[in-house]
Amino acid sequence: MSRLADTVTKIRSKNAGPFWLTIDIFCGSPEVFQRVSTALKTEEIVALLQADATLLKRFDIEDLNVVKFSVPRPQIQGTRLDRDMHGASFAALLSDLEV
Repeated sequence: MSRLADTVTKIRSKNAGPFWLTIDIFCGSPEVFQRVSTALKTEEIVALLQADATLLKRFDIEDLNVVKFSVPRPQIQGTRLDRDMHGASFAALLSDLEV
């Protein structure tokens, strides 16, 4: 097994509006996509992000070799409690996952 960050081309997270975040995992090839898609369990992502399992959305986009997760932001963007206005830090949480 190896770290997700060492396996894929890029992991990116960003806002998907003020209420949602999206995390994109760019695999770079069909072989890596299959490996990552199979190894990443949605329940593992739910636990890592401390998200509501009924609200997390997963998209395995084979044509683009991308695995994408969308999840409600823990805090609405720009509110006093929001510690990441752009949602960029969430990608780092996935980097050390074993695949």
